[in-house]
Amino acid sequence: MLGSSRQSVRTLSDSLESVSGTSDMALVSSDLLAVATTLTHEQGLLSALADSGQLAKDRAAIVDQLLTGKISDGALSVSREIVSSRWSSSSDLIDGFEQLGEQAAFIQAQRDGVLDRVESELFAFQRALDSSPELQLVLTDPSVSDERKAAVIGDVLGGAASPVTVELLKYTAANLRGRRPHSALDALSELAAAQRNRLVAEVRSAVPLSETQSQRLSAALSAIQGRAVELNVVVDPSVLGGIVVQIGDEVIDGSIATRLDQARRTVTA
Repeated sequence: MLGSSRQSVRTLSDSLESVSGTSDMALVSSDLLAVATTLTHEQGLLSALADSGQLAKDRAAIVDQLLTGKISDGALSVSREIVSSRWSSSSDLIDGFEQLGEQAAFIQAQRDGVLDRVESELFAFQRALDSSPELQLVLTDPSVSDERKAAVIGDVLGGAASPVTVELLKYTAANLRGRRPHSALDALSELAAAQRNRLVAEVRSAVPLSETQSQRLSAALSAIQGRAVELNVVVDPSVLGGIVVQIGDEVIDGSIATRLDQARRTVTA
């Protein structure tokens, strides 16, 4: 997202929190994600709602005309605010509905005391995706129906995952819109962590970290980032020794494998 879209998302995120006190956020989430899906397939409607040449009140009126009585009052209120905001592109408008819908799900998960569980399940699914080329192929194959993708996700989760995790993963699988599955899942995990004002750091290590090591690393990264950092630790023998830390687009590579490769390139240069 570009500048104006990012600012709109930040403002709308605050508005969503205010709606949460009086709304069923699971329903708000489902409704907003349904609108995002509709806009993906209805280009004429998307163009009308993303047209900055129209007054904000006119765009909101279109939402009222089409969605009143079809989605919850909370979702309708948020939808009006979304289309009344500034977006750099029509695709960013869809992303806005999507991100607010996902955030609503995480708000409800936090309210229900299952946010930790949802984050762990999302992380576990990412690991399953990393280790299965077949799963990646199914999720990115345009010839595979949304229903089939949803069924595959259900098979991978094995019926034990929370409803929040299941619904978000099914939505994501059906609405990649050109994104890599791993990138879409990373965005989900970061949004879940942000619900508690935390960042997610993926840590790759040749061996499991002890609890003390994890606590020290989390504290050090939190001091650097200026906010709490949650660790998702992946045991990766190719690291050899040391660790590789990734937070968003930032990578801190302290692995022996990287240092050996640097030494090799120095010698052969």
